Order: sequence, then structure tokens, then C-alpha cells
Amino acid sequence: MARIPAPAAIDAAPLASQPLLEAVKKQLGVVPNLFRLVAKSPAALEGYLGMNGALNKGALPAATRERIALAVAEINGCSYCLSAHTYLAKNVAKLDDAEITANRRGASNDPKADAAVRFAAKVAQARGHIADADLSAVRLAGYDDAQIIEIVQHVALNTWTNYINEVAKTDIDFPVVSARAA
Repeated sequence: MARIPAPAAIDAAPLASQPLLEAVKKQLGVVPNLFRLVAKSPAALEGYLGMNGALNKGALPAATRERIALAVAEINGCSYCLSAHTYLAKNVAKLDDAEITANRRGASNDPKADAAVRFAAKVAQARGHIADADLSAVRLAGYDDAQIIEIVQHVALNTWTNYINEVAKTDIDFPVVSARAA
């Protein structure tokens, strides 16, 4: 049971959040519990949607973004985000089960994506205090500084959603995938 309940419907959310939730519904067809939860703070919802929207226009492919989200959710022990991103990885990014398993372990079966996911996992685990060799490895795989910054931003955004969902104990509204351990 959620420790911070999400508004049951868009019209139960704060007035300033309602148009933002309507936009989410228009884009996704539904409003997942995370969005309704964050809508309790219109400023937080606006910030989350803004950063998420900006990063979706970035240089990293959608599949790599999902891979990073899976790795970070596993590191942070967030079953809500693992459930959501497993669903998105399978149904939107079209990743197979072997790839999703690798991503949850902080790796990828795709050589270039592997460097990004490994780097993201190290950033998450070390809270940004990575070694020069970690930065060199992601650069050697073909990622430029702008893409490296985006990888770090994805780690930060996913860590934020992991923390929100763990603090609130958000009810999972996707097929449930449980985190191994935080």
C-alpha cells in the first residue's frame, strides 16, 4: 500500500497539475501512478516532465535510455521503475529478455550500448565519483561529451524517480518486476 497516495484521477490532482496530466494521458493513453503521485506538487511534475521531454530529444537512442533506466532501477532497488521500464523496454524499445537481464546487471549485449550502461551503472553506484578510466572507456566506445552528460542526466532523473517511488511506495500499475536488492 502506498505511503503517499496518488490522486485517484486527473480531476483529483491539484488544479495546476491537471493540464500536465492531460498531456501525459494524450501522449501515453493512460496516466501511470508515478505521474499522478508527482502531480501532488505541480512544480515537481512540471520539472520532471520538462527534464524528461528534453532528454527524449537528446542524442541517446530510446533503447539506450531504457537500458540505463533498468540498470539504475536495479541498483536503487526500485520495483516500480523496474516494472515500468521492463514494460517499456519490451513494448516500446523492443528489447528482448536477454538484453533486459543484461541491463539489470549493468551491461548490454550491444557493444556500444554496453559502454553507456556500464558507465551509467558506475555513476549511480559511485554517486558520480567515477575513475578516469571509466570516462575513457565510454569515450573509446564512441560517446562524445554531450552524450556523456546526457547519460549522467539520465542517471540523475532515474535516481529521482526511484527515490520518489521508494519513499511513497507507489502502487505498481505495470506487470510487476521485483528488484533483486538495493
